[in-house]
This record gives sequence, structure tokens and C-alpha cells, in this order.
Amino acid sequence: MTDTRGKLRELRKLLEIAAEPAGQAGIDKRRGKGIPSARERVRMLLDPGSFVETGALMRQPGDHAAFYGDGVVTGRGLVDGRPVVVIAHDQTVYGGSVGEMFGRKVSAAMDFAYENACPVVAINDSGGARIQDAVTSLAWYALMCRRQEELSGFVPMVAVMLGKCAAGSVYAPVNMDVLVATDSSYMFVTGPEVIKAVTGAEVTAEELGGAAVQARNGTVHHVAATERDAFDWVRAYLGYLPSSCLEQPPIVNPGLEPEQTRHDLELDRIIPDSDKAGYDMHEILLRIFDDGEFHEIAAATAANLITGFARVDGRSVGVVANQPLVLGGALDAQCSDKATHFIRLCNAFGLPLVFVVDTPGVLPGVEEERNGVIKRGGRFFRSVIEASVPIVTVVVRKAFGGGYAVMGCRQLGADISLAWPTARIAVMGAESMVGIVGRRSLAAAPPEQRESLREQMIDFYNTTVATPWTAAERGYIDAVIEPSRTRLEIRKALRLLRDKEAARKPNPRKHSLLPM
Repeated sequence: MTDTRGKLRELRKLLEIAAEPAGQAGIDKRRGKGIPSARERVRMLLDPGSFVETGALMRQPGDHAAFYGDGVVTGRGLVDGRPVVVIAHDQTVYGGSVGEMFGRKVSAAMDFAYENACPVVAINDSGGARIQDAVTSLAWYALMCRRQEELSGFVPMVAVMLGKCAAGSVYAPVNMDVLVATDSSYMFVTGPEVIKAVTGAEVTAEELGGAAVQARNGTVHHVAATERDAFDWVRAYLGYLPSSCLEQPPIVNPGLEPEQTRHDLELDRIIPDSDKAGYDMHEILLRIFDDGEFHEIAAATAANLITGFARVDGRSVGVVANQPLVLGGALDAQCSDKATHFIRLCNAFGLPLVFVVDTPGVLPGVEEERNGVIKRGGRFFRSVIEASVPIVTVVVRKAFGGGYAVMGCRQLGADISLAWPTARIAVMGAESMVGIVGRRSLAAAPPEQRESLREQMIDFYNTTVATPWTAAERGYIDAVIEPSRTRLEIRKALRLLRDKEAARKPNPRKHSLLPM
């Protein structure tokens, strides 16, 4: 006869143990560090009451002392009512390190995400491979990596870095779409102790791989003050994306402000009269998209280029814009990497791209050449060419040289190209032109007339060459518009392009080769 009550008591006891596998020692460890449990972190991310855990009773078979869960919590829940798969390292169990059952749980969670086309959020706080499991740990690392590759570009994947992530546990987060970290977290392949033992160099964990350092490097896409802030950022980020490449992102408040507003009219006087004067590009971005909202990505790296999400008529778009306050908006090697990643992210999930252009071109210098600006800039070009989503470009001021081309020009792939009357579109700026084309004329002029002649050349060039009219006459831009009409013109353009389908010539190749 089945003892149902006894079985229920046994189940409840096992679930109670599984909820806190390390017992009081684990609780004390978290309390000493001032961190929440893995399950508390999951609940901070998800809609209240929506978490369904899977694999809570998994543990290493044949070992009665093995901890339930094996150092990771997996399951699914909702973010703004949409399904999400969640993976959270449990730092109190084997240090959150990867063992066989850990690998099996995570792989099963990823399989579920693939089969049901829903995003994955991984909450990372792990010491890496479990030394005691030897090659088994490494094998499951490799198997998890294979599943990550299958999910890449199919569903959104977000990594949240909390605490310490070292050795193998850094490769999983960096292979997700975006990586979010808290101020107090850090990540590196080899820690300070290993570096000192091998090379003799002394460095702190913060100096080596602190969140701020990794954000400047471009590895981390957002640094949050607290874990709660990090999860809020992730929720907002997912709100701009579809659940998979098979769907469309959520539509939020479409049709708002169908006519010009007071904020639109402010754009008519936002560009300084002097070409050399700076202004904050964010002031333009906040006025040309819905609700003045902009969800920036990778703000701490290459601040001369702004990337992030906004909405047009309630629909998500990706934005790539130059920032005149930093390096005059010039393009360098690091911002090329930033743009390439972001453009490919938007293209993978069907988000239209809006380029807002004010750049003097590529940043010159010995250091830039050593940094590989040619190859890294080449990847930027390739990402724009390969993008099949709708592209709308707005030139608000300078668009010189390679900067004109790579910032979404018509010839590289833009569907609709617009310019403000303040736009200057040319091979180079007037001052650079005088130094090359006008050098002999200036040398031949009397010394006392040279400055006056130089100013005349600059004025003539800016009036007759570096203007939007030349580009408009040749059809390289579709229209010169009043700045205050920009928000409504972008809205009309993207409505027109809503059903765009990329038609490409048949090509027998496996794939193209990026400049690496």
C-alpha cells in the first residue's frame, strides 16, 4: 500500500534541502558577503510569482553527500508577461563551479529556450571549472558553448555578471549578446594570484578585471550600481527586443504626438553656428524618438559613438549616432567594434537602424593605426553592408570622408537618407582642404594676404562644395528637411519600409570573411 502522506513529507523535506543545499553554512557565507541567494536573484529579474524551477533535485549520482542543484539554479518565468529562460549560479554550492550535473541542467535549459524560442538570461557568479571533476567539467563547458552558438541570433541572450567570474566562466558571458555587471563584480581568465605566480607582476582584481575596467574595454555593455539596477536594466533591454528572430518586438504606445511639438521645434536651433562648437547628441536623440526615451548600450566605451534602442511610432529601432562632445565625433578603432556589434545585434533580431550623423571622419594618429583602425573599421563597413533591416540616415552636420560612407550612407545600404540644412557632406572639412588643395595658392600670395585668402577659400568651399545641396542634386540623399520635422519624417520613412524584404543574389559560398 502506498504511503501518500509519507511520500509528500519526503518530497517536502527534499525540496526544503534543495532550496538551501549548503544549509546554514551557505546562508552564513551569503550574509558575510552581503549578497542574495541565486533564487532571490532570479525573482528580482522575473515578474512576481512567475518563476518555475527545473532540476532542483538534480545532483551527482552515487554520492549521497552531493549537494542538490549542483551549483546552479535553472528554470523559466516571465518578463513583462513574456517567457524567459533563467540560469543562475549558486555561489554557495561548490563555488558555483561547473560540474557534470551543472552542465546537464544548463544544457537542458538552453534546449528548452531553443525549442520554445524564448530569451535566455544567465546570472553569473562562478569560479569556473570544478577541479575535482577534471575533464568532465571541461567537456560540459564545451557542450554548453555549442548550445550557445545555436541560440546566438535566434533568441536574445543576456549575461549578468555578479561577484567573481574567472577562468572558463568568462567565456559563456562574453559569447552572449550583451553583458551587464555590477560595480563590485569582476571577471578575468587568470586571477591576480596566477599572474603573480607565473609572471611575478602584482595587480589587484579590480585593476585586472573590475566592471569599470571591462566596460572601458568594451567587454561589459552596462555597469549598474546594484543588483536590482542590473536586473531592471535587463528587463528594459528585453522590452526592446522580440522573443526570437521569428517574432516582432512589443509595440508600445503607437501613434503618440502625430504633429510637431514644442520639443520638435527646439531642433531648429540646436546646431551651433560654429562648425567647431560641440553639443550633446543626446539632446537630439531625446527629441526625435518616442517619449524622449533612449536605452543606451556600451556608454562607458568609445563615447564618441552612441549606440542604443529607442522607439518610433511604438516600434523598436536601433540607433547609431556620433557624439561631437568626444573627439569631435570622429570614428576610431574602438567605436568601430562597438558599432559592428550593435548593428549585427539589431540585424539579427529585425530592428530597423537609424543613423544620426555628425562626424569629421576617421580619427588620424599613429596610435589608431597601431590599434588596427583599418581592419576594425572594415568590420564596421561590412556590418552595414550585410544589414538587411530598414536603414534610415539623418545627417545633421558633418559627414566627411569615410565617416560619410560608414555612417549609413545610401550607397552602403541606407533605404532613406535625409539631411538637415546644416549638413556638410564632403571628402574633408574646409580647413583640411585648404591645407592640401590651396597650399600652393597660399604660398604664392603675399604674406599679409594669406590669412584673408585662406578664409575666402574656406567660405567658398563651405558654400559651394560642403553642402547638402550637392548631395541632393545628385540623388545621394532623398531630401533636405527642417530639423523640427525629423521625428515625423523618420516615422513616415519606417512606415514605408515596414514590409521591406532583403532580396540577395544567390551565392554558393558558406559565408563571407570579415577582416580579422
